[in-house]
Amino acid sequence: MATIGFIGSGNLGSALARLVAIAGHDVVLSNSRGPETLGERLTRVGPRASAGTVADAAARGDLVVVSTPLRAYRSVPVAPLRGKVVIDTINFDPARDGDYPEITAGRQTASGVLQEHLPESFVVKAFSNMFFKHLATMGRPAGAPDRSTLPIAGDDAEAKRTVATLADEAGFDTLDAGPLAESRRFARGTPAFHAYLDPDGMFTAPGRPASTTALAKLLAAAN
Repeated sequence: MATIGFIGSGNLGSALARLVAIAGHDVVLSNSRGPETLGERLTRVGPRASAGTVADAAARGDLVVVSTPLRAYRSVPVAPLRGKVVIDTINFDPARDGDYPEITAGRQTASGVLQEHLPESFVVKAFSNMFFKHLATMGRPAGAPDRSTLPIAGDDAEAKRTVATLADEAGFDTLDAGPLAESRRFARGTPAFHAYLDPDGMFTAPGRPASTTALAKLLAAAN
């Protein structure tokens, strides 16, 4: 089993951390405020979790999840992530993150920004299009009829296989959406971003499973 570092331990990060801890991995949680603020998150994730600084999570993680606002991407340390697979869960939100004209114009993605910041890491976009409460509850065993499929995108095939294995352990199938630039097909505001939301209840309703076939159609609908 691996050690998974988390840079950012908010709602989505801690939900994913709990899933991978249940799957048997050790977890290092971090945030911008320091390890002493993570007591509640540690309790929620379970006994396989420990708290550290952002540098600790980057250095100790065999694989590292970045789950911060896009505006904070420069705080992600570069050197300790060289050669590592980095899972990017960032969703660009102009109201929160400010102006990124290249993203707004469709010439860049949030994942592309992070990859440029981490040129010697293998960034894979994953776990970014599911509401954290649904992520926490929708995992199913392999072969279950209501198991959902998550999209992933990245430029390195082996890195994507590593992330697909982790997703499988967390209870989800994956669909390779292509290179990292294709993460735009499941970015905020696209049909695939809402793949698991029940239209009648949206974020207040239980998650709605999405099969590989259904997800593929949603990805194809994004221009």
